[in-house]
Amino acid sequence: MIVLKDVLALLDGELLTPGSPLEVACPQVFASDLMSDVLTSAEPGSLLLTGLANPHVVCTCSVADLAAVVFVQGKRPGPEVVDQARLKNLPLIATKMPMFEACSRLAVFFKDGPHGR
Repeated sequence: MIVLKDVLALLDGELLTPGSPLEVACPQVFASDLMSDVLTSAEPGSLLLTGLANPHVVCTCSVADLAAVVFVQGKRPGPEVVDQARLKNLPLIATKMPMFEACSRLAVFFKDGPHGR
């Protein structure tokens, strides 16, 4: 499990939704650019890592009940996406790291995997 303040530090991230709570705990991470995969496979409360920076991401996260989004590879959503996320209380983070590196850094917090004991 990881909290958003640790995600920010670990990924050298920038919080795009100032005022969002950073003590939110994320029990899992889900990485995908396919929102259909997020809807069918992401666990509620997960942290989403994606390179997709459009309004569909916020809508998908709201439906799937995800905790927050990290935009990788220097991608940044437009102001309308940030406003939509604020309305839905969805923290948004941006990092310049590629998806693989971001996932690798976060993996140490989940070394036993989702089914570890």
